[in-house]
Amino acid sequence: MMNMKKIVSIQDISCFGKCSLTVALPIISAMGIETAVIPTAVLSTHTGEGFKDYTFRDLTSDIPAIAKHWKSMDLKFDALYTGYLGSMEQVQIVSDFFDDFSTKDNYIIVDPVLGDAGKLYAGFTQEFVSEMKRLCAKADFIMPNMTEVAFLLGIPYTETYDEAYVRDVLRRLAALGCKVPVITGVHFDDKQQGAAAYDSVNDKYYFSFDKNVNMRFHGTGDIFSSVFSGACALGMDIQQCLDIAVKFTLDCIEATIPNMQETWYGSCFELCLGKLIEYVNKR
Repeated sequence: MMNMKKIVSIQDISCFGKCSLTVALPIISAMGIETAVIPTAVLSTHTGEGFKDYTFRDLTSDIPAIAKHWKSMDLKFDALYTGYLGSMEQVQIVSDFFDDFSTKDNYIIVDPVLGDAGKLYAGFTQEFVSEMKRLCAKADFIMPNMTEVAFLLGIPYTETYDEAYVRDVLRRLAALGCKVPVITGVHFDDKQQGAAAYDSVNDKYYFSFDKNVNMRFHGTGDIFSSVFSGACALGMDIQQCLDIAVKFTLDCIEATIPNMQETWYGSCFELCLGKLIEYVNKR
């Protein structure tokens, strides 16, 4: 009998507004992967545009105890995947978690959640960005969007760029210490959008594109990162991981448009989980 793959996802629970763990847990589970979670905080909604006066309960002090218990059980994971982290202290604790649970056989995957549309999310500072850079140095894969690329590299944010620019910033991201940087939301024109990656070990670039939908939905980055992380754990190569993550993210966006309320509510990924299962089974 083949053992199921296991991922631990470390990020917040936003009780409303689909993102973070409420996206990662169902998506990775649908891919046939056992999904353990470490919630870093519980929020009434996410902190992005559209919601005000949200509640926030910090769970930082719980994380070391969870890690200690798991270590006593000798738990092993095929991937360690982090998303939204709410404080510099959390980033440091997660860094310690990596030291305790990383092995030569698993992947460390960091989605360095910092901001979008050229701006940092509420509550984040340049000091937090610096701490996130140190976490990225421990990762096999990082998955920033273009806003996060700008903050991680300390360069101006731009919405207009070409392939040479993307190749250059991918190399500079790899210089932070990660093995494979992946940039999400990449587009060279109005017709296509997707992602790009650079394997610094083998000095090879990867691109994956599908049609562009000129709308922003909160949480699509979390959808991409969750699918990519699951695909990694299942043993897919970098190109396969990019392709399945790009395709499923577009599926979710297209399913949301006819059912749309507010863009910050998130996308209707639940309607597309059947497709994701098909993609995994066809690999």
